[in-house]
Amino acid sequence: MKRLNFRILFCISLLFPAAFLNAASIRDFSRSDNPANGVQNAAQTMFTDSAGRTVQIPAKITRVSPSGGTAQMFLLAIAPDLLCTIAAPYTAAQAEFIPPYLLTLPVAGQFYGSRDINLEEIAAIGPEIVIDAGEFKRTIVRDMDAITTSIAVPAVHITADLYSTPQAFRTLGKLLGREEKGEVLAAFCEKALSNSKEIMAKAGNHKKSILYCQGAQGLSVLAAGTFHTEILDSLADNRAVTANPSSRGSGNETDMEQISLWDPEVILIGPNSVYKTAATDPAWRQLRAVKSGAYYEVPNGPYNWMGSPSSINRFIGMIWLEKILYPEYADFDLYDETAEYYKLFYDFELSRERFHRLTANSIRE
Repeated sequence: MKRLNFRILFCISLLFPAAFLNAASIRDFSRSDNPANGVQNAAQTMFTDSAGRTVQIPAKITRVSPSGGTAQMFLLAIAPDLLCTIAAPYTAAQAEFIPPYLLTLPVAGQFYGSRDINLEEIAAIGPEIVIDAGEFKRTIVRDMDAITTSIAVPAVHITADLYSTPQAFRTLGKLLGREEKGEVLAAFCEKALSNSKEIMAKAGNHKKSILYCQGAQGLSVLAAGTFHTEILDSLADNRAVTANPSSRGSGNETDMEQISLWDPEVILIGPNSVYKTAATDPAWRQLRAVKSGAYYEVPNGPYNWMGSPSSINRFIGMIWLEKILYPEYADFDLYDETAEYYKLFYDFELSRERFHRLTANSIRE
């Protein structure tokens, strides 16, 4: 099917944008409370999303389409059985961790990022709601209204940065009738954030300096101060300070001269990058992190633990990073924490053998 013309869709905007709300809220309206709904809308609910938009949705939701990869990950954790489309296909490597029925769902594309969403296909499949989750964008009201108007399916946004993720899970739990699971997931995230705060209090001003390098040559860095570096910036001194930090997960391109000038204590290397050659490459092996062995490949399965996209995967990434940066204060068993995370968020029983394969290049015994 042809993609809809987004230049037309993006012209749809509110004359008076609603005020941003810190937490999404839900409120039920019966026919007596809201006569305008009429008999045909008796089983409807009014939902106010994180952008302050109040939209009418079904009181019981059974079919959901995610607007992108981040929302897909949240829904995988809290209500995978409600998905009727996915934003991006699962790879063969990811399939090990994903319920088989999700692997066969129609791929409808993403509203942000690749911007290849096929709204016509979503409309034909017939979800009851489109859910966007993740970073709040200045165009979010216009964007969600454009989806709602173009396919007559309510679209809502749930803001979910690192610190608002617990609230996002509670909101999704209410929205989808999964309050108990939402609370369990929120509690795990709150515990992780609380433990991280305690560890950093013990570390005091002794934050380790760090770089996250990715790409085929390892020359793309995640710059400080972006949505994608919330973990790095909270746990370490991110040396990648640039004048124009990229808002994309691919980061900022740089060169070995600049990396040598930054010369951090610790280097994280993204999957499928230069981890295997760093110790023998003349340029990389001059860096103090490589000399000391303080360089690590970011675990990847089913998602990169540090982001790409920046979603629920960052919580296990945060726990892992605490263990390698501040082992003297991170007094927990990394396998136990990881196994709990995989069970809660992916319903996957992680064996010790599988854990060791996941982290083969990511920890130092």
